[in-house]
Amino acid sequence: MQQLSVITLGTDDLARSQAFYRDGFGWTPVFENEEIAFYQMNGFVLGTWLTSELARDSRRADLHRPGAFALAHNVGSEEEVDELIGRLVEAGGRLLRAADASPHGGYRGYVANPDDHAWEIAYNPAWSIDADGHVTFGI
Repeated sequence: MQQLSVITLGTDDLARSQAFYRDGFGWTPVFENEEIAFYQMNGFVLGTWLTSELARDSRRADLHRPGAFALAHNVGSEEEVDELIGRLVEAGGRLLRAADASPHGGYRGYVANPDDHAWEIAYNPAWSIDADGHVTFGI
């Protein structure tokens, strides 16, 4: 079975991270304390954890900043891409790439969260999104 249960992102400032997800995406944690926040997603959980605690828990002395990956959030139209990118930047994100047409179809742009994790905000007319937010790959 192909399954993803939890994605945990390191953060240097939990309050700043929570403001980005709350004010940008409109998400509310299902659990939070002074070092971690969990967001219930559609079929998995997103965690934001103080980087120092993530390093301690995973026994990794040096956690490097992100780079060779991006998380993606798909929406239902090009207009929604532009609107969400604007909210994310207002909520403390940094615009990496303004939205434009993708050579593979659709429309996308990139925003880095306050801890420099890249988020692709995308619309792809070939991919369906159900009422629960589940995306189905389509060509």
